[in-house]
Amino acid sequence: MALSSVGLLGGSFDPVHVAHVALSRAALHELALDEVQLIPASQPWQRGALVATPDQRLAMLDLALRDEPKLHVNPIEIQRGGQTYTIDTLHQLPEGPSYVWILGADQLANFCTWHKWREIAACVSIAVARRPGADAAPPAPLQELLDELKRPLLQLPFPPMPISASAIRERLAQGESTQGLLDPAVARYIELHKLYRPSS
Repeated sequence: MALSSVGLLGGSFDPVHVAHVALSRAALHELALDEVQLIPASQPWQRGALVATPDQRLAMLDLALRDEPKLHVNPIEIQRGGQTYTIDTLHQLPEGPSYVWILGADQLANFCTWHKWREIAACVSIAVARRPGADAAPPAPLQELLDELKRPLLQLPFPPMPISASAIRERLAQGESTQGLLDPAVARYIELHKLYRPSS
């Protein structure tokens, strides 16, 4: 069956955690999407080196989404390699569906620093979910562009979940519990592969 509307959630997923899956599920239902694709970055250009390898991050995503028939991993950025720019990914996606880029409010605040952000905003609809401590209003230049495009900023009702991958990595490095933060299968994978320990 042809897809008409697809949500896109990019990120490092280092590691994928329960808020990533909850946000994807919320976007699927609240925005009436056919599916949501989670797109792990190869080398995010605005942050430092990742800890887990691309294959490990893909494996953890597969585990986290194993019981979610309308949530899928799209490895397009990892397969492309090199520094990750969202606009390159959008140009590679198949034509046909309308695409919705899903953001947290913290990412929305930085949107106008993204490479070719104007072109991104012209390619996709943008949906923003509130995150703790971040305003869901767009930066003024983005609002001006959306007004020109006659395109609304989609608001995604999503109860704030103060969970971050960096905080999870820190807890793991200190030997602290991550119960409730990770899918149990992902937690087992991290333990099996000794990820995010001080030596890693």
